[in-house]
Amino acid sequence: MELEQEKDVIELCGKVGKILLENGAETARVEGTVEYIGKAAGVDLSCHAAMTAIFVDANDNPLTHLVKVRTGDFDLRKVDAINTLSRQFVAAEIDYTQLKQAVAQVNVRRRDYSWPSKILGAGLVSVAPMLAFVATWQDLAWAFFVGIAGYLAAQWTGHINTTPYIAVGVGGLVISLLANILQVVGWGTSADYIIISALMPLVPGVAITNSLREIIARHTISGMVRALDAIMTAGAIGAGVVVGAAVVHLIGG
Repeated sequence: MELEQEKDVIELCGKVGKILLENGAETARVEGTVEYIGKAAGVDLSCHAAMTAIFVDANDNPLTHLVKVRTGDFDLRKVDAINTLSRQFVAAEIDYTQLKQAVAQVNVRRRDYSWPSKILGAGLVSVAPMLAFVATWQDLAWAFFVGIAGYLAAQWTGHINTTPYIAVGVGGLVISLLANILQVVGWGTSADYIIISALMPLVPGVAITNSLREIIARHTISGMVRALDAIMTAGAIGAGVVVGAAVVHLIGG
């Protein structure tokens, strides 16, 4: 294969790895997908993925491609789309040109759910954990609305402040304030149950899951980085909850 063709394959594989890592895929999946695509394209590649960068190089020449990665919001639909394309390419169902065009389309795709769908989803997620408690129907209903309020507060804060962990902290604060106020005025039975349930939309579930999978797969560095991020997020949520409860108890006596 000519050098320019190899460079093109390496650059495409770097873009594939970046899309996967930025949108919630674990490093083992990133490295495996990149190497499978390279092999199917006729280039023997090695890939090393970290949380902030991806290194792709061809084993038979000194070419190395570095891609800087900034992780933030994730979109698992993009991960699924790239996985599907890689399987189709490896199975010779699509050619290299089609793969390249499809990857470019996935990269620029900006699909999002409507706000009514997000709000309803946040409410339903907030209700689900309540079913595991011996809770009243009244608290279950309040968890639905309190969870929505906390989710909206976190989203609004995230739009006006880009400082990490502040948004989820504000979400936890709002949830704690509302749940404790409901208990103080007698409209809610257990503030603790409402808080635990309503916090579910803010919990970093993907980060926790991926960190465990990374550590089990012996990708210790990336696994520990993801775990630390999840711990910091949980700490910010917990801090918001503690502050909210303290404010209500201070004012209400």
